[in-house]
Amino acid sequence: MSTSTATAPATGTDVTRPVGTVAVVAHRKKTFGGGLDELRATLVAAGVGRLLWYEVPKSRKAPKKVRKALESGAELLLVWGGDGMVQRCADTLAGSGVPMGILPAGTANLFATNLGIPVDLPEAVRIGLHGRRRELDLGRINGEHFAVMAGAGFDGDLIREADRKLKGKLGRVAYVWTGLRHVRGELVRTRVRVDGTDWFDGEASCVLFGNVGTITGGIPAFDDARPDDGALEIGVSTADGAIDWARTLGRMAAGRSEESPFVRITRGRKVTVRFAQPKTYELDGGARGTARRLKVRVVPGALTVCCPDHPA
Repeated sequence: MSTSTATAPATGTDVTRPVGTVAVVAHRKKTFGGGLDELRATLVAAGVGRLLWYEVPKSRKAPKKVRKALESGAELLLVWGGDGMVQRCADTLAGSGVPMGILPAGTANLFATNLGIPVDLPEAVRIGLHGRRRELDLGRINGEHFAVMAGAGFDGDLIREADRKLKGKLGRVAYVWTGLRHVRGELVRTRVRVDGTDWFDGEASCVLFGNVGTITGGIPAFDDARPDDGALEIGVSTADGAIDWARTLGRMAAGRSEESPFVRITRGRKVTVRFAQPKTYELDGGARGTARRLKVRVVPGALTVCCPDHPA
């Protein structure tokens, strides 16, 4: 396959990298910078040898386009959208070895933010074409990969209830606002096994699994989380009712999750959770229905991601 050579712009580290077949998978309802027109022009000017272009109206339509891009010989996949788009594409790309560049056009852009990818179109493109390739972990919950986090209970209900219009206006603040308005404080008998050992058995309102530190709502929940350490952070909350949750979210927002009397945190590679009754679960900000049993594990080095030259 023939490739052309493009030299990175002066911004950042000067790197020369062959730019061959590049696929764009874009959520057409999301935008930043000069929009998709600017993206296409920027890629052509960068010397991309062959450009594959796919637009979807919803993130759940993305996997089919990613598979088509891989079948067509894509050597790099650029994802235009928010965390939902990134998750859907990462789930399909996992294990392929094809690098993914993130063009953060969503509301929260948590995965991009955790990696230090800015909401700046020219720089995000530069990072995608010429940035450092990192092999990062993904989580996997009930058969589906996630990049940022997954959760069940209060977190799942919060995602499900979040009003789309409110989210659009307030962004990450909408999650916390909606959560405090709709919280029911339902404690459910929950059993958690981590790496084959019983870790938690009691009443809980929320179980979280983090691949990175900053999670839904922009809350720094897991201070020690890294997406390349071969493990997931696991948190259980026993907060009961709006007052407890307000205190818990306050501590988490201040980066002091471990100081909350309603939070327990550990780390592991393989987790099984059983609830006494079905609970809503979510991954990377997208609700996925209810389940009484969750099987969660880390998939080390599952995804190659284009990152800034210097770690975030």
